[in-house]
Amino acid sequence: MLTGEVRNKVDKIWSDMWAGGISNPLTVIEQLTYLMFIRSLDEKELERESFEALGAGSKDKLFPQDEEGQSMRWSRFKTMDARLIFELMGTKIFPFIKTLNGENASAFSRYMQDAMFLIPTPQVLQKMITGLDELYEHDIQNLDMQGDLYEYMLGKLATSGQNGQFRTPKHIRDMMVRLLAPAPDDKICDPACGTAGFLVSSAEYIREKYEAEMTGEQWEHFAGDMFHGYDTDRTMLRLSAMNLMLHSITQPQIDYVDSVSKQNNIASAYDVILANPPFTGTVDAESIHDNLKLIAATKKTELLFVALFLRMLRKGGRCACIVPDGVLFGTTKAHKTLRKELVENHQLQAVISMPSGVFKPYAGVSTAILVFTKTGAGGTDKVWFYDMKADGYSLDDKRSPIAVNDIPDILARFHNMDGEKDRKPTESSFLIGKSAIEANDYDLSINRYKEVVYERVEYDAPAVIMSRLDKLSLDIASKTEELRGLLGE
Repeated sequence: MLTGEVRNKVDKIWSDMWAGGISNPLTVIEQLTYLMFIRSLDEKELERESFEALGAGSKDKLFPQDEEGQSMRWSRFKTMDARLIFELMGTKIFPFIKTLNGENASAFSRYMQDAMFLIPTPQVLQKMITGLDELYEHDIQNLDMQGDLYEYMLGKLATSGQNGQFRTPKHIRDMMVRLLAPAPDDKICDPACGTAGFLVSSAEYIREKYEAEMTGEQWEHFAGDMFHGYDTDRTMLRLSAMNLMLHSITQPQIDYVDSVSKQNNIASAYDVILANPPFTGTVDAESIHDNLKLIAATKKTELLFVALFLRMLRKGGRCACIVPDGVLFGTTKAHKTLRKELVENHQLQAVISMPSGVFKPYAGVSTAILVFTKTGAGGTDKVWFYDMKADGYSLDDKRSPIAVNDIPDILARFHNMDGEKDRKPTESSFLIGKSAIEANDYDLSINRYKEVVYERVEYDAPAVIMSRLDKLSLDIASKTEELRGLLGE
């Protein structure tokens, strides 16, 4: 976890950039990302040089070995005059990282092709370099802290995208990952990855649980082919690739793909899908993949993405995804058909209703988490419902930490379904049989099944209440007279 001191240092860099004229938080993060990447290249080069110095053989160099190439290294230019650094950054370093690795480009360098150097003045650039260098040398000791730093910066993205995209809070992502419990051999995908938060949370979970027992082959899988993400925003793809690199995933499979379109033919490819797809968007009917229309004949992205998850999962693959409440109870044919598909043809395991403040300050939309397994042959016997009231943070725009938190209870109960068999619909969690869901037109709204217990309130007789009011009136009159006496003195 980052200390308050580290946060203050990040905020100082941030305010210096704002004062310098960079007011868009996404641009601030992009420019900081580029500098972090440039610094990481020099760190890797220093490691390779140390490797050679120990007589352990030679490795290919990242930077050209001439004077000009060496001048592009962070350790060489960081103490130069601000004006020289500024010129070097714009004319040498940025063009260099855009072409880094040639045809075998990493995901990050691939999406650097249309990146722009937007730091306005040499003075602002110098402050950013000094601030980052101080952070890395004195405060960021390991990969986890480096990831926390990046997560903190991404947390400053307080605006939603045009297509209803907004960042999923880390504690919600972590909960969803723990619901599915991915393993070292799994292939994990987020078809609407944004900044790759779900993939990062999955990586953290796997390292935490399996690090000591993973084989070399599994680590190789972890560094590259385990994590897949797709998005239609190249800025987000740059950020997501960098985010994954900062968490030891050096060759993430991050691609520019419109997931629900005809350009995406991926099917039966993944063991785990975790996603918070766009809610408010609609897409051009002509571009939607035909096999998605078979499940959800609609232009609504929230329905199309759930249909997509079913297609992209392997048999036995698991999904945890966030959907707006309308998906649970919508009355259109597409809504009903999709819900019937989940219940009848696959195994719908859980519907976790979340409070509407979870995504503040981005949005106040009411949402739920669907957890299901692709079977192609049914398997839904009972569906577990949970009425989540608190997530450890206040449900206003400030989202301040509070003591009340249902997440530990959700995880404990989900992984012990035998203990849920006798729970009543009046409690926070309960099981509902498939036949009851079918009888309700496959409505998955928790309010359809939850029973509210009303307490009978006993009131005193009217005469008793009137006597109490008379006594209060006499008390008020007495205090009024006493006050008048005091004022008269």
